[in-house]
Amino acid sequence: MAHSPYLKVTRGDPTPEELAALIAVLTLVEDPGEATPEPPRSLWSDAARTTRRSLPTGRDAWRSSGWTS
Repeated sequence: MAHSPYLKVTRGDPTPEELAALIAVLTLVEDPGEATPEPPRSLWSDAARTTRRSLPTGRDAWRSSGWTS
């Protein structure tokens, strides 16, 4: 089964080292069609978890300030 070449030099005379460097760079470039989904993040790493909710205000607010809902 014959395949057409992936790269074709149309101008200049690159050395084998230059072609190898070009091929190495092209193989490292990620294909946008093959984007991997980001893994789900743990709730332990959620920054909102460390923030405190607002305290109640008004009459007898001190009683419920220590209660969690």
